[in-house]
Amino acid sequence: MHSWLRSTVLAVGALNALGQGGFAQQGVNSSWLGGYASWAGPPFGGVELNFGTGSLLISAANREIEFFRTNTNIADANGVVRISTNGTLVANALGDTMLNGGGLNPGPFSAQYPEGLPSSQIVLILPGPEQPETYYLLHMTIDNSVDINAEHLLLTTIDMSLDGGLGGVVSKNISILDDEISLGHLTAVRHANGRDWWAFCRKLNTNTFYRYLINPSGISLDGTQSIGTLSIWATGQVCFSSDGSKFAYYWRDIGLELFAFDRCTGLFSAPASVTYTDGELGAGAAFSPNGRYLYITDVFNVYQYDTEAPDLAASEVLIAEWDSTYSPMPPFATLFDIVQLAPDGKIYIGTGNSTDKLHVIHSPDSAGLACNIEQHGIDLPRYFSNSLPNHPNYHLGPVDGSVCDSLGINAGIALLSVGEGPAVRAYPNPSEGAFTLSYPSIGQVGALEVRDLSGKLVLQERLPPWSQVHHVQLFGPSAGLYNCRISWGVRSASTRIIIVEP
Repeated sequence: MHSWLRSTVLAVGALNALGQGGFAQQGVNSSWLGGYASWAGPPFGGVELNFGTGSLLISAANREIEFFRTNTNIADANGVVRISTNGTLVANALGDTMLNGGGLNPGPFSAQYPEGLPSSQIVLILPGPEQPETYYLLHMTIDNSVDINAEHLLLTTIDMSLDGGLGGVVSKNISILDDEISLGHLTAVRHANGRDWWAFCRKLNTNTFYRYLINPSGISLDGTQSIGTLSIWATGQVCFSSDGSKFAYYWRDIGLELFAFDRCTGLFSAPASVTYTDGELGAGAAFSPNGRYLYITDVFNVYQYDTEAPDLAASEVLIAEWDSTYSPMPPFATLFDIVQLAPDGKIYIGTGNSTDKLHVIHSPDSAGLACNIEQHGIDLPRYFSNSLPNHPNYHLGPVDGSVCDSLGINAGIALLSVGEGPAVRAYPNPSEGAFTLSYPSIGQVGALEVRDLSGKLVLQERLPPWSQVHHVQLFGPSAGLYNCRISWGVRSASTRIIIVEP
C-alpha cells in the first residue's frame, strides 16, 4: 500500500469533513467506479464518473479492484469514496483490498471470477442507522449452477474506524437467509421515519418478496409478501422511484411489474403488469427523477412508460433502437443493458458489452422522444464492462406527516431558510463566471435565479429533483457581487458569489 496515497486520501477526507472548499453536499453516491484490468494498461483500466461538480467529469483510474457487472460503492457526505465491492472483495478508499476484505461470496462460482462477479444487483451497501462508522453489505452469488440461483443472502459488516480510517471488515459472509433466491433484484429504500431502511430480495420462481428491516439494532427479517405475477427464473433489474412510492420489477422473459409502495409498512400494493412476446432479452429499469416515467431496456431497444397513465401497457413509447454502432470496433456493439439514475438528474445506460461508451437520457422527466436519449453519447477513457453501480436513494428523508414520521428528521429541509447557515454553497468563490452550487437533496424540482446587486435577473435555470450540485456558467458578467437563490416550492435558500475579471 502506498503510504503517500493513503495519507493524501485520509487528509482530503478530513478536510472535506470540516466542510472546507464547499463540497459538503456532494453526497454519498456522487462517484461511480467502473472498469477493469488496470495492470494491462490502456485501453484497459479503471474509470471514474464523478458528479460532484454538477457536471459529469470522467477520468481514468489505476486501482486494484476491478468491476464487471457486480458493482456498488458508497462515499461519505463529502463525496469521498469509502467502500466499493465487485462481489469478490471489499475495497477501501485507495481501491485496494480493505482490511479482512478478501474472500467475499465464497464458493465454486465466485472462484471462477476473482476479478469480479458478472451479475447485476447482487451487492448493496447501506449505512448503519445511528452508527456513523458501521456499514452493512448485503450480497449473494450463484450457489446452484444448475438452476443459476442463489441459496443464501449474506451479510458482511464494515467498521470504518479501523485501519486508520480506511476501514475493516469485522464479520463476513454471514447467512441471514437460507432459501432459493432469484439472483439479483437486491435493493433497498428508506423507511418512512427517515432513519431506517427496508431491503428486499425475491424467492425463486414465486411472487414472494423477503423484506428486511435495518435499524439501530441491526438487520432482521421483517416478513414476506406474495403479490403480483408468479415469477419464473429471472435476473433483470428492480428499482424504486426517487420518493420511494413506486417499485418496478423487470425481466423481459416474465415482463414488467409496477407496484405502489408504503414506506411506513414496507408493503407493496396495486400491481400492474406488462407482458412481452417478442423473445428479446432485457435487463434494465430506472425511474425518472420525478417518478412519473419508467425506462426499460431490451438488448436492441429502450422504452418509456407513463406510470400515471390508466393503462400502463398502452403508454409504452419506443424511444431508441440500436443504431448499429460498435465501439471501438466489432464485436463491441453499443447495445442496451442495465440502467441507473444519476445525481445530475440524467439516466445512464450500459451497453451490455465491454465498450468505451455509455448511453444517456438527458431529460428523463419529459414525455416520449422529448426525453432526449443520446445513444453512445458518453465517451469513456477505458473499457467499462457494463459496471453501473447498484445505488438506492441515500438522500431520501421521512414521509412528512405520516404516522411513521416520529423521529424529528427533516432531511435538511429545516436548513432551507435564508440566514440559517450555509445550506447553499458556491465554489470557487471568487469566480470568473463558472462556478458550482451545492445544496441539500430535497426531492422537488428547484428553480435557480442569479441576480446582480440591482436585482436584475441574469440567469434562471431549472434544477432536477434529488440533485445536490449544479454547475453555473455566467457569460460576460460584470465584476461584482451576485445573489444565487434556489427555491423548492415555498422553501428557499441563498448564497452570494463574487465575480472577478478574467
